[in-house]
Amino acid sequence: MDLKEFMSVRRAYNAVRQEVGSEERLTFEEFAIVCHLCDADEPLKTSAIAEYQGALRPTMTHRTNHLESLGLIVRVEGSSDRRNVVCSVSEQGRQRALELASLTCARIPNGRALSRTTPERILKYVDAMGSFFCKAGDLVLLGLRSLEGEPATIMRLVETLGLLQPTVSMSVAALADRGLVERERSATGAHTTSVSLTRDGEAAADELVDRIEELVVRRKSRTAS
Repeated sequence: MDLKEFMSVRRAYNAVRQEVGSEERLTFEEFAIVCHLCDADEPLKTSAIAEYQGALRPTMTHRTNHLESLGLIVRVEGSSDRRNVVCSVSEQGRQRALELASLTCARIPNGRALSRTTPERILKYVDAMGSFFCKAGDLVLLGLRSLEGEPATIMRLVETLGLLQPTVSMSVAALADRGLVERERSATGAHTTSVSLTRDGEAAADELVDRIEELVVRRKSRTAS
């Protein structure tokens, strides 16, 4: 996977997520879990899903509890060990995953990476991307990296990432405190700030890009011959 593909999917899904009611809204990690289970040959232990996402067990318990409450997955306790919970996707979960993938496809503009792909292919991308936890600050670094060093205003980052303006602003402030980005007031507008990567920020962004390029998108389902 390359950075352009990664950013296309994340930007589009971030936009889709804002349009969904808060009660049915899924984080990208939760969406990825449903996609992962859709592509699994059999129910998966919660511990296996946690390993897939590099998450702690309490975090995974919270995510799977939420998905179960929405009827998207089924959780069953092990017969010999109640801590050994296994998860499988429900039919409602399969339909919801495909619906979200279709909405994500529709939000990728013409000319962007994956603008001509299918919802089924998006499910594969989300499954692969679910193994890489990416915070809002990481997305800002990647967004700036995707602009090839060109400074960007907060509003351009909002458009690039599909995130809300307060989220982007807070992330930029935190990154500036860490010395990863620098902010400069625009000469043409007192209230306009341009953001660019520092040398340390470029190195941090490049490390994230390296991890993205290690992600492998499956071309066939695991049950295919």
